Amino acid sequence: MKEMLAWALWPALLLVLLLVGPATTVATGMVDLDRRWWEASRESAGLIPPAADERQAAVRVFGARAVRWRGAFAIHTWIAFKPEGAEAYTRHEVIGWRYYRGLSPVASSRDPTPDRFWFGNPPEILAELTGEAAAAAIPRIEAAIAAYPFADLYRTWPGPNSNTFVAWIGREVPSLGLNLPPTAIGKDFLADALIAAPPSGRGVQVSLFGLLGLTLSPVEGLEVNLLGLAFGVEPAGPALRLPGLGRVRLLPS
Repeated sequence: MKEMLAWALWPALLLVLLLVGPATTVATGMVDLDRRWWEASRESAGLIPPAADERQAAVRVFGARAVRWRGAFAIHTWIAFKPEGAEAYTRHEVIGWRYYRGLSPVASSRDPTPDRFWFGNPPEILAELTGEAAAAAIPRIEAAIAAYPFADLYRTWPGPNSNTFVAWIGREVPSLGLNLPPTAIGKDFLADALIAAPPSGRGVQVSLFGLLGLTLSPVEGLEVNLLGLAFGVEPAGPALRLPGLGRVRLLPS
C-alpha cells in the first residue's frame, strides 16, 4: 500500500515542479493578466541605439514575455539585423495571428529600433553580434530564414512557433551562440528529426515533437523537457533553468 501511495505521489510532485514557476510569475506580478494588448506599449525599450546612430553591422536576438496568461509560461522571441551603414534593421519573427488569417506566420519588417516592448512586456537581448562577426553571420541568417521548414505552419504549443523559428536560426548559425531560456517554449520542436544540436549549436538534443526531451550542452547545460516545460542547470552563472521563471542565478553576478 505504501509503495502504491509513493508511486501515486510522483505525478503530483512532477506537476508541482512544472507549475510552481508559472504560478510564481503571476503571484509576484511579473505577468499582467489584465493588460489589453491594443493599449500596451510598443515603444523602444532603449536597449540599443537607433540603427542610424550605430554604423557597424549588428545582429541581435530579443525575447520578451508573451501576452497575458501565456507570459506566465513563455516568451516571444525575434531576430533583427542590419549591415554596416544601414538606417534600419530587418526584423524577422513568427506571429500566430498571421497564420490564422491565412498568411505565412513568418513576418519581416524594417525597424530602426527593433528592441520594442512586446505589447507592454520589456525585451532582453538574448544574443548579439556586431562588426565583422555580424557581417559574416547575416548571409547565413538570411539563408536559414529562407530554409525555415515551418513557414506555412504555426502552433502555440508545443510548436512550431516564434521560438521554434529563432531556435532553428540558432542551430543553422552557431556563431550566434544563442542560449534560449527554458521559457522559450517551442525551441525544442525539431524539424523531421529526433536528434539535433540545441539552439546554441553546441552539444546534443533529443526531442520528441517538443513534448519530451533532453539537452546536454556546454552552453545550455543539462535540461529536461516535459510537455514543453523545461528545467535543468547550466554552467554559466551557474544558474537553474526553471519553467516560468527562466534562468535563476545561483551566485550573485
